[in-house]
Amino acid sequence: MTTKSIMAYSQAYTYIRDQILTGELPRGTKLVEEKLAEEIGVSRTPVREAIRKLEQEGLIQKKRVTNPTDTDLRNLFEVRILLESYAARIAATYLSEELRQELRQCVIVGREGTPEEVMEANARFHDIIVQATNNPVMVDTIERMQSIIYLFRKTVVYQKRPFLIDEHDAICSAIEAHQTTEAERLMKEHLEADLDFCLHILR
Repeated sequence: MTTKSIMAYSQAYTYIRDQILTGELPRGTKLVEEKLAEEIGVSRTPVREAIRKLEQEGLIQKKRVTNPTDTDLRNLFEVRILLESYAARIAATYLSEELRQELRQCVIVGREGTPEEVMEANARFHDIIVQATNNPVMVDTIERMQSIIYLFRKTVVYQKRPFLIDEHDAICSAIEAHQTTEAERLMKEHLEADLDFCLHILR
């Protein structure tokens, strides 16, 4: 893909995802590629690719907007909890010094940054830990959940979930100290707190 086509795809993906998550595109709405392409200002190809990606992530089914239930959200997030808890254990063993420093920087930005910067730092924090597994199946599984993860991330950051960055700090410290069991436990508790907070806020 060219840089231009990647940008068009990213623009289409972000637009459609946000329209669904904010309710601008209500559940059951049939998505019309031509109409969306005109609204976004791109061709139909990136819109089609964005819809395909959102189908993988569970927000669209048969070109209609789905509306995940509490049970759907909980089931998806519980898979993430299992995978990322394990990833934290691996990171505590194998993460390089350079990446440990970047992980610590994510914590610093989480405390001091703007909401947009905190969103980016939060995403990078978790991405570093997942990538530490060097397991493409695990990475791909998490990637397929990105819309739901984004929804939860946006909720905890903008609604200022208590202790969010303190928990990142503790996870980071456990990884720095090579405390595998502690890192795994802390990540599990961190994501469970995200889930409980988001289900309360979103519903």
